[in-house]
Amino acid sequence: MFFFKRRQRLAILLFSFCLSGILLFNTSWAATQPAPVQDTNRSAVNQSLSVTDNVRKTVLENGLTVLTKEVRTAPVVSVQVWYQIGSRDEAPGVNGIAHQLEHMLFKGTTERPIQFGRLFSALGSDSNAFTSYDQTAYFGTVERNKLQALLAIEADRMQNALIDPQELENEKRVVISELQGYENDPGYRLSRAVMRAVFPNSPYGLPVGGTKADVQKFTVEQVREYYRNYYSPDNAILVVVGDFDTDTTLATVKETFGKVANQKLATPSLTQEKLRAILIQSRNQQTDSSSQEFDQNNQLQTPETPIVLREPGAAALLHTVYPLPDVNHPDVPALDVMDYILSEGRNSRLYQALIETGLASNARGSVASMKTSGWYRLAATAAPGQALPKIDSVMQQAIAQLQAKGVTPQEVNRAKALVKATVILSNRDITSQAMQLGYDQSTAGNYRYSDRYLAAIEQVTSADVQRVAKTYLQLQKRTLGFFEPTMLQEGQSAGVEEATQTHESLTAGPPVDPAEVAKYLPSIASTTPTVRQLPEQFKLTNGLEVLLLADKSTPTVTLSGYIKAGSEYDANATAGLATLTADNLMNGTKTKDAQTLAAALENRGARLEFAAFREGVDVTGYSLATDLPVLIQTFADVMQNANFPVNELELARQRALTNLKLELDSPAQVARRQFQQTIYPQNHPYHSFSTAESLQRISREDVMRFYQQHYRPDQVILTFVGDFEPQQVRSLLEQQLKDWQAQGKPPAVTYPQVSPPKSVVQRNPVLPSKTQAVTLMGYKGIERQDPRYYSALVLNQILGGDTLSSRLGTEIRDRQGLTYGIYSYFQAGRNAGPFLIQMQTSPEDAARAIASTIQLLQQVHTQGVNQNELDTAKRSLTSGYTVSLANPDDIANQILINAVNELSAEELRAFSQKLQSVTLSQVNQAAKELLQPNNIVVVTAGPGRSTANR
Repeated sequence: MFFFKRRQRLAILLFSFCLSGILLFNTSWAATQPAPVQDTNRSAVNQSLSVTDNVRKTVLENGLTVLTKEVRTAPVVSVQVWYQIGSRDEAPGVNGIAHQLEHMLFKGTTERPIQFGRLFSALGSDSNAFTSYDQTAYFGTVERNKLQALLAIEADRMQNALIDPQELENEKRVVISELQGYENDPGYRLSRAVMRAVFPNSPYGLPVGGTKADVQKFTVEQVREYYRNYYSPDNAILVVVGDFDTDTTLATVKETFGKVANQKLATPSLTQEKLRAILIQSRNQQTDSSSQEFDQNNQLQTPETPIVLREPGAAALLHTVYPLPDVNHPDVPALDVMDYILSEGRNSRLYQALIETGLASNARGSVASMKTSGWYRLAATAAPGQALPKIDSVMQQAIAQLQAKGVTPQEVNRAKALVKATVILSNRDITSQAMQLGYDQSTAGNYRYSDRYLAAIEQVTSADVQRVAKTYLQLQKRTLGFFEPTMLQEGQSAGVEEATQTHESLTAGPPVDPAEVAKYLPSIASTTPTVRQLPEQFKLTNGLEVLLLADKSTPTVTLSGYIKAGSEYDANATAGLATLTADNLMNGTKTKDAQTLAAALENRGARLEFAAFREGVDVTGYSLATDLPVLIQTFADVMQNANFPVNELELARQRALTNLKLELDSPAQVARRQFQQTIYPQNHPYHSFSTAESLQRISREDVMRFYQQHYRPDQVILTFVGDFEPQQVRSLLEQQLKDWQAQGKPPAVTYPQVSPPKSVVQRNPVLPSKTQAVTLMGYKGIERQDPRYYSALVLNQILGGDTLSSRLGTEIRDRQGLTYGIYSYFQAGRNAGPFLIQMQTSPEDAARAIASTIQLLQQVHTQGVNQNELDTAKRSLTSGYTVSLANPDDIANQILINAVNELSAEELRAFSQKLQSVTLSQVNQAAKELLQPNNIVVVTAGPGRSTANR
């Protein structure tokens, strides 16, 4: 999604690809980036902050709460409807019904009996939905002239949803596929067991998405009753943020939503009191008369003894959860500061105690604050050979030391500054601003909650942090869980199942006529296209390429960079070298150790990260505008002076080995590895993947040599988007990088020819402990410079670009109910990556889904697409492109990608025009040339047919 990667108040747990998800909200909203502290320069974090300036709250006569906020930074608008229904409104027997209902709300209405995903795709809307503990939300961001259309669609599904019995049965299969996909993750299973023990008599102890057993039993009457009870104006919040006129929009809202009546049942069959009684009765039936809790090994549970899951898996996991008060409790701000001191950033206490010592490869914490309760979760992944009780002991020592000796003023200031800096960074795009308002109003009951929260954060003292740690992190209050991976039982060893050709005789349903979609689209106002500003582009004297796009809308800067030092240069014997090098860049330089480097950024709320991929290294950076010099100085230092300390390199190697074990326990990762190694020959850069042996073989000398050969200025592109003066940035770059010079010619890599498969080639790697299968289908695709690229994009949008509106989604997901999501895409870069179709299915449905997909590919290959499909796909792609570039991260990344692929800066403007110029004959020719259903590699990774029902 569009949320930042670290701990946002919105979204610390997301169970969703595209359509529907389950989202856990966290009150530490602004915490993606590490944090600022005292500095001689006045930073934006030292100024008064508000996220609710210019917000107007209106309550319609039918009780609908409307929040509007004009933001003129881009010609787009976000429309969100938040319903106050989530898993807290459930009990055993109906667990997951809110999530099931969310899925059904995409199935059309009496006014528009059509898959709503097709309407959103036709509008070019970036639309999705999620279910959480306290709410269910539907959101979409569109070009500003489509605001009224999006309002009309949301008002329609608030009152007229079609909940058809047959559609419900199909969608229950889709939901079960989604839930079974989560079961593939040991962390999900451990979290579920721990949360159930923490909240035995509260719906917060139920899994948000429900259980397979309950979903299978949902009746159409139950789902309709939940719809009537909870989907009403007086239980909903409408949020509109973006480029619009408030008075005009409120008049439209009153016209569309004001007519929606509240239709709650006078005497619903399941009131909150009845749900709670069912929950308590169910839990009592599952425990003995003394209410003692036992783990799966029949061991009595106490605060000192953990819940233990011993199941097949790759790494040992620890989860500790402490109950906390609700979101409006005055201790929440101090609890968040405590969490940042314990777990945020390289200089946090748990990072130093667990990761720097080599005990854990990962450690994290998060405060979750809900309507009526909350919790604090600490989690860790054990490093190879390390025992979970030892990790727990060290974690408890860190907490005990905080409780006994308190925290320093510097730590408190750092955490407080972190919150303020990341509030700014997290509210740069329009969708996120709307999300903030919707979350605050639906969870805390006040859209101004974040302003109140920030003011309270400012008042937190060292004594407050120590007090809340003593109050809430008491040993007797915690619930501890261990996941201890077991060896596979005899006869269950992972391997490759015999590959067989599927023989189902299936016929794909007819494609959906776009004219049918157009019939149900509300009218769309005309608009004048916005002329997009182009970046300033230049090269430094050392060959480093720079692109600058000034944007004064927020006091922040985004850095998106590329270094031509990816895993394409890895030899098979030392596969993983490029990644290990990139992962260690921030571990020290000639003048600064790792903690000093981290502190320079963390103390200002800035971030700088490096991640290797096949064709290069991604550089990702964020800072407040006043702190851009520190970001550039740190980048310049690690590019020229990284020294790869032996101890840090060994710790990074152990983390890489742990990550490798986790990858080899993931059906998606195993499928991708075998897929590429089947398509590309052994001497091809796309064939190489790291192994335990190759990682162990890499020496510090190998890393230093790779760094010296590949990290050179003439192989670097940097893009900056944000609040700066271009000439000042240029001067700063020249000053910091003037001594960095390239010697000789850059390294070259050879990409050999790739022969297509001569028939359908199937591979079935078996992971016996899994519940869902992941299938990848495809072959070598095209380069970005291929003249067919734009035709291929349009073709792909029709075929599988959107799981709700594409031909594959309509057939495999909607009509047959075989998958939670199915997508296709061309991975077109400097070199030809694969054309890929990906889907998740139950093992018993995989063969049918594969056969249906091949049949549909054959249909498009031979018959092509029609003019209406072409026109709809082009509108969807061009509108979606405009919406995506309203996000600073996305526009920085797009500018960078264009430069990496040796396209002109003008491509930023010309892209939409080039898509619009694609003709029907070009797309159908591309279908004949680029879709090869009889010459395709099919890899299905999962439990295998023989173990699917174990």
